[in-house]
Amino acid sequence: METKLLAAAQAARDNAYAPYSKFKVGAAVETVDGEIFTGCNIENASYGLTCCAERNAVFAAVCSGVRRFKTLCVVADTDEPVAPCGACRQVLAEFPFEKIILANCKGQTKTMSVSELLPYGFGSESMNIKK
Repeated sequence: METKLLAAAQAARDNAYAPYSKFKVGAAVETVDGEIFTGCNIENASYGLTCCAERNAVFAAVCSGVRRFKTLCVVADTDEPVAPCGACRQVLAEFPFEKIILANCKGQTKTMSVSELLPYGFGSESMNIKK
């Protein structure tokens, strides 16, 4: 499944809208039921309105009613496997991902947990809220 997820993230990357940074990113999330949702980064001239590939993939799944995930894969054309930005890490912490696969276009990968990406993350337990 990891090969399929990486291929889906790479295909999503092809659709990225990055006219300003030229930094195209793709992401794919696998649900606990094996369904795959993808996202790419979409930039805006007002940089604060830009949305990352990882968040777009998660938001597409959530919009379809999914709340339980297994894996996220993110890919970019970088020397080393690319990692999500801080905002994306916080979004990932909201959901119970089993693992996060960082990848680059050369096929290099690194697998991590959300807690490794965002130690001491802020979540519903920090607010004493039960989901």
